[in-house]
Amino acid sequence: MLLAAFQTLRPKQWTKNLILFAPLIFAKEAFVSETLVRATVAFAAFCALSGAIYAFNDLHDLAQDRLHPIKRLRPLASARLTPAAGWAVVILALAAALAGALWLTPGFTTTVHPIGAGAVELISARGYGPSFLTMGLAYAVMNMAYALSLKHIVILDVMIVALGFVLRAVAGAVAIGVDISTWLLVCTVFLALFLSLAKRRHEVVLLEGEASSHRRSLGEYDVAGLDQMIAIVAAVTLMAYALYTTSKDTVDKFGTARLSLTIPFVIYGLFRYIYIVRRKEEGGDPSRSLLNDKPLLLAVALWAFAVIVIIYK
Repeated sequence: MLLAAFQTLRPKQWTKNLILFAPLIFAKEAFVSETLVRATVAFAAFCALSGAIYAFNDLHDLAQDRLHPIKRLRPLASARLTPAAGWAVVILALAAALAGALWLTPGFTTTVHPIGAGAVELISARGYGPSFLTMGLAYAVMNMAYALSLKHIVILDVMIVALGFVLRAVAGAVAIGVDISTWLLVCTVFLALFLSLAKRRHEVVLLEGEASSHRRSLGEYDVAGLDQMIAIVAAVTLMAYALYTTSKDTVDKFGTARLSLTIPFVIYGLFRYIYIVRRKEEGGDPSRSLLNDKPLLLAVALWAFAVIVIIYK
């Protein structure tokens, strides 16, 4: 039962929360112990929060999931976990997320969990506050609204998913008290849109003529239209990243123009993912595609390594 409860939190999906570390890396503070600890706590809190949302969504969609060729294997849909236990998972995960958010709030941190005078001064100087908790609440409310109704509205459904990644990125920035680049937000939202549209395409192909019976919005999509959207968003994502790496502000901030050398990794990653979606009929689970496709995983790893080497020299 414990394994089923843990699986309900969908730990494989927690890779999506790695975006919380982006502000840390691009703020050139990845090797600052205090900010690294705070970013790690923020990551753990969002893993618990997103896990609670996944469990809530499974409870709400229980009847439909039992008819789905893949989702019927989930712990709740397959009856390996009872609904009562599912609600317990939601409550415990939310409590864990709240604990992490409170730890990141100065009053709670300095009173209950002392972290040193230097860290307290840093927190005070940067103006840490309840912003992380606010981001978490916004993420929870938005995703619960998505699970209850917004996912049935065509186009808006993928935009909500993309906004979730933006909230993650902003949460990562406020957790360590740094400003987040507008370019980072732009690249994040378009990359998230790209992945969300690819997921919709996979669902439409997988369910064929029964898509609308599983979710109303799926019946409004068609493969040709989704392919056009994916192509447009992929092009915009690549352009946004290219403009970011070559902009004067970026060059001035990092003291080098070499960040543009990472563009080929982004090109390959986007093209490889389109190949996976079109030729292998996958893309329904971005996290699984990333972890299972070795060329894509290698491209992402090389991109991350190159970015760190260039930024930190």
